Amino acid sequence: MTAKPTTRWMKLTRRLGWDRNPLRPRSDLIGRWLLPATIALFVALCPLVAGLIGMSVRADNAAVVHAKLAWRPVTATLLHAVPGPAESDHGVNAWMTWTPARWSVDGHQRTGDVPAVAGSSAGTRQTIWLNRAGQVQMPPLTARQVGNRARADTLMALSALAALLAGLWWLARRALNRRRLRDWEIEWLTVGPLWSRHG
Repeated sequence: MTAKPTTRWMKLTRRLGWDRNPLRPRSDLIGRWLLPATIALFVALCPLVAGLIGMSVRADNAAVVHAKLAWRPVTATLLHAVPGPAESDHGVNAWMTWTPARWSVDGHQRTGDVPAVAGSSAGTRQTIWLNRAGQVQMPPLTARQVGNRARADTLMALSALAALLAGLWWLARRALNRRRLRDWEIEWLTVGPLWSRHG
């Protein structure tokens, strides 16, 4: 009854390189641990990346909120319909598109692109924000939009991290395979003549 666990343990230790086999090259041991180490590194970096992305998004939005104190609200009229789905979820999931509009400042008519909610029709009136130079600014995000942006940016960053680590793992595997081939050729050049001599 104890043969199976013992055999399984021996197979596991052999696979992980814990059997202290003097004939096993170091490159084989590194190769066996390369994938688990890459996965462990990715898992360890996930919380760090998510935290940094969240802090960055919140800091950027806080800067916009602070700058908005010096902005001036103006009512603009959209000149064209805004492509995209109609506003949903009370604007939480609505995305903005820069669209031509007309507005008036100090009695002067201005025309330019303004951020408008996707799905808005031509002629829609909406509030836009101008800085001291009269340039249209993107309004700050709501708390829920900040969370959505942080999640989306985190997902993209983690995808990029996974692709980077996968690329590094692939390069390391190639380097290890080349080293194995070189070591095998050296050993063959050493042992081959001895075998030929005995033949």
